[in-house]
Amino acid sequence: MHIDTSARILSVMKRALVALLISLLLPMNAFAAGAASSFSVARSLLAASSSPGNAYAAGVSVVLTAPVAGDFSAFGGSIVTAAKVAGDELLVAGSISSRAKIGGDFRAVGGSITIGEPVAGDLVALGLSVHDAGRVAGSIFIVAANTTLANGASGAVTIYGNNISLAGDFAGNVDIVASGRITLSASTTIKGKLFYEAPEKAVIPVSAMITGGITYTNASYLPDIGTSRILALVSVGFFLFARILGALILAGLLAGLFPRLAEAVVERAYAERLRSVLLTMLLGFAILVATPVLIILLALTFVGIGLALLLLLMYAMLAFFAFLYAGILLGSVFARQFAKREIVLWRDGVFGMLALSLAALVPLIGPFILFFLTVFSAGALLLIFFNFAFPHEEHTSELL
Repeated sequence: MHIDTSARILSVMKRALVALLISLLLPMNAFAAGAASSFSVARSLLAASSSPGNAYAAGVSVVLTAPVAGDFSAFGGSIVTAAKVAGDELLVAGSISSRAKIGGDFRAVGGSITIGEPVAGDLVALGLSVHDAGRVAGSIFIVAANTTLANGASGAVTIYGNNISLAGDFAGNVDIVASGRITLSASTTIKGKLFYEAPEKAVIPVSAMITGGITYTNASYLPDIGTSRILALVSVGFFLFARILGALILAGLLAGLFPRLAEAVVERAYAERLRSVLLTMLLGFAILVATPVLIILLALTFVGIGLALLLLLMYAMLAFFAFLYAGILLGSVFARQFAKREIVLWRDGVFGMLALSLAALVPLIGPFILFFLTVFSAGALLLIFFNFAFPHEEHTSELL
């Protein structure tokens, strides 16, 4: 039932947006078809000269202080109309403030839309916040996150949004689809019918009067338990897929760009005795466990904070590369066992990391395999870098 209701609401919203776009794109009335039109463009535009015909303006800041005999269209960052417009207004801006009477329709698209004076025609608005304190003689169509109609309307009202507040006298029907709260102020009068869809019933005071009756449809926009579980599984699956894919790419790059280093890690697992392998694991385990303790102790002293940050960075890099080379090690083991090949290729890193990532998902056994290979890789990398820094062999530098 929740799914059918949500689908129906989405379908209504789509039709509403299409209707809104069509209404915005329709040509406005030509009140002064025979008069010349004016065009103004500036960074900060002050339209202080009256226009006998239509007026068009654009700028970062647009302020209209002279009356317009025809239509007024403006585009900008901030628009303020402080003079009467005899025709229609079409405004597109981040902030819109209409402070004078409008003789025709008012159409606006913006972030914050404020209307302070009456509108003789229809009102169509799309924005984040719409506040209308001037009475609209025609119909109202609004799509906004937060909408406030403070002075009623003479025509039909249709609103889509989150939180909606109504006040004043409404002569026609009021149709609302909201995802938040719907509030009617005291003494609000609706002579038509009130239709609304919302998660909870509207706040209607006793003094409010609705002549045509109320039709309420409960519309919950929160998913039910089954849908929540599906969304949670999809989210976890996407996270795991992204993590595994990133690890595959990085392991393949490391194996392809530094094959000798990867072969040196594998050789420590194959060529040396079991005692040496265990000591390498013990070294990696000691570093991975003891380093965080040392970092905390250093961070407690003012002098050691810088050294603690450096050790933290080095520790994160060691753990990260140890994990990647654990996958490369596993892929190289498969290559030696089945392909009888000792040379490490990039696909060994990709295949090994894929196998390691999938094995890690197996309860009990998977985490143990991941831990075993990671601590060994950490110890092997430390020994290799130590020998690189303090070489005992002539060709140690070739590992990198």
